[in-house]
Amino acid sequence: MASTAAGKQRIPKVAKVKNKAPAEVQITAEQLLREAKERELELLPPPPKQKITDQEELNDYKLKKRKGFEDNIRKNRTVISNWIKYAQWEESLKEILRARSIYERALDVDHRNITLWLKYAEMEMKSRQVNHARNIWDRAITILPRVNQFWYKYTYMEEMLGNIAGCRQVFERWMEWEPEEQAWHSYINFELRYKEVDKARSIYENFVMVHPEVKNWIKYAHFEEKHGYIARGRKVFERAVEFFGEDQISESLCVAFARFEEKQKEFERVRVIYKYALDRIPKQQAQELFKNYTVFEKRFGDRRGIEDVIVSKRRFQYEEEVKANPHNYDAWFDYLRLVESDADADTVREVYERAIANTPPIQEKRHWRRYIYLWINYALYEELEVKDPERTRQVYQACLELIPHKKFTFAKIWLLYGQFEIRQKNLQNARRGLGTAIGKCPKNKLFKGYIELELQLREFDRCRKLYEKYLEFSPENCTTWIKFAELESILGDTDRARAIFELAIGQPRLDMPEVLWKSYIDFEIEQEEYDNTRSLYKRLLQRTQHVKVWISYAQFELSIDSEERLQRCRQIYEEANKGLQGCEEKEERLMLMESWKDFEEEFGTVANKERVQKLLPEKVKKRRKITAEDGSDAGWEEYYDYIFPEDSANQPNLKLLAMAKMWKKQQQQQQEETEEQEVSDAEEPEKSPEAEDEEPVAPKQNEIDDRDDEDESSSSSSDSDEEERKDETEKTKTDADKD
Repeated sequence: MASTAAGKQRIPKVAKVKNKAPAEVQITAEQLLREAKERELELLPPPPKQKITDQEELNDYKLKKRKGFEDNIRKNRTVISNWIKYAQWEESLKEILRARSIYERALDVDHRNITLWLKYAEMEMKSRQVNHARNIWDRAITILPRVNQFWYKYTYMEEMLGNIAGCRQVFERWMEWEPEEQAWHSYINFELRYKEVDKARSIYENFVMVHPEVKNWIKYAHFEEKHGYIARGRKVFERAVEFFGEDQISESLCVAFARFEEKQKEFERVRVIYKYALDRIPKQQAQELFKNYTVFEKRFGDRRGIEDVIVSKRRFQYEEEVKANPHNYDAWFDYLRLVESDADADTVREVYERAIANTPPIQEKRHWRRYIYLWINYALYEELEVKDPERTRQVYQACLELIPHKKFTFAKIWLLYGQFEIRQKNLQNARRGLGTAIGKCPKNKLFKGYIELELQLREFDRCRKLYEKYLEFSPENCTTWIKFAELESILGDTDRARAIFELAIGQPRLDMPEVLWKSYIDFEIEQEEYDNTRSLYKRLLQRTQHVKVWISYAQFELSIDSEERLQRCRQIYEEANKGLQGCEEKEERLMLMESWKDFEEEFGTVANKERVQKLLPEKVKKRRKITAEDGSDAGWEEYYDYIFPEDSANQPNLKLLAMAKMWKKQQQQQQEETEEQEVSDAEEPEKSPEAEDEEPVAPKQNEIDDRDDEDESSSSSSDSDEEERKDETEKTKTDADKD
């Protein structure tokens, strides 16, 4: 900026636009560019052609061009295209020495430029300077050995020149750098073009070591097969399988190996290869293998072979499942079932050992329930299929040692072991094992199984001892007391059986006392000790007033063939009715009354029937308020209540309510009769005035009483609305006062 002498800056003046209105014709940047292209404003006309007529003009032209090239190089030495253009111009003038000099100068600038080396070597080859070209290629592959293009062109030049030894030497130098796969294939194809199969084989040997991939091994084997060396091809496949091992075996390698053997008609070898691969390759990676195996068996195998394919596939699936989750016992069961149906004993044992090795991680019985069946199936397989009792015994013992008996046990294992020893006629071991089980971890199932075993052997003294131990372990178990007493009863010792029952009902805690008392009573009835039975019923009724006990007592008396049986039975019903009067559960008392009614209908007189009929309750529908769990009002619910005669006597409102209902019914009947009379009067106007003056006759008092009795006996429900009941009651009271 301009500044004044005082040092202040002077702002230049800005031209003011007088007319700021938009132009009539607006021009965009696109229009400007399009017009420039149409008019070719940026294109310069080509220079005029110059004809050179003598040597002097040619030298001037060369000097001018060289000066221009040199100027361009001097401006920017790193632009290799300027060097290449300069060298190619000199080459076009057949100035090979100058062009070579230019290339050398360019290489000094950038010796890693691939294009520069290629152009330099191509110039030498075009000018048939073979040694110079070799020199350039040698320098190039020495400086840049990883540029495959140099090697390809170098070997191609030597082969075109017929220098086979030199070409092979170049390839050998190249292979020392372990290039990509295509370079090895080029070398192999070079040797095969000149029928050098042995050298090609040696190249393949190095190739599969440098690039140990499955496809390269397969190509090597196919190479041997193509040239008729079948044994060598098989050996290559076997080396490949051994090289990759069982962990990294490839599906494609096995498929190629199987197809190779299939071409040689070695079907058994093919089958072995497929099975070997299926046992070791994961399922998701072996889909093609299964497909090829199935096709092979369909073409060359029998039904058994096809079944083997399916079994192998399923076995493979189970292997994957158990590898993913070793504690998936259901998968182990399916796998073992499959193996047992098809494999030999050693294979089945191996799978069983693998399965039982996966013990549950937590010592809780719910985690062991499925696992323990692996041991059971293993023992049963050894005993029934393999028929090896010694190994079966070892399986049972190993299982019993594994189970943590201090925390939980499995009675099934102990009982199966005892039954196995019995089948082997080794009673001492069976008793020793079951005795150990009862000592270590007593359980109801163990006692029951041991007692059942001794009963089958008719060892009743041992059964008594076992029952005593059982009752010491679980005195509240009513079933055990009953079975013990039944045993003594079967043996004919009724006194011991009665003593056992007495001990049982004297226990402070029982799980099913009603079953025990019933068994004791049935026992006395079987012995025809009716007095003892009556005393048992009385003792039981002192403990409980349950309606079923009363009914059973009455039926017992009825079943006895004696003259007083009806009187005794009726007396029991009366005592039961008195005893249940204070019972809150009215349904139980109703059950008693119905049983009593059935008895009187079958054996009683008319008076007894009427008496029982009067004692029957009345069924009344009522409503009550429901309260939710949170204490809020949940509405009303209807229920049925039973009102016995003594209850209705204590509640006079019920009688009043019945009378009110009866009065309402009478009023409705009178109203209907009045309406009918009016209709009949309208239809017969000529009736006598005496008939017209007749008033409806009110019902007599005895008719009202009969109706009251009918309503009391047949009313099954009352009105659910409490307000309506109150209104009716008040109305009835008013009418009663008027009467």
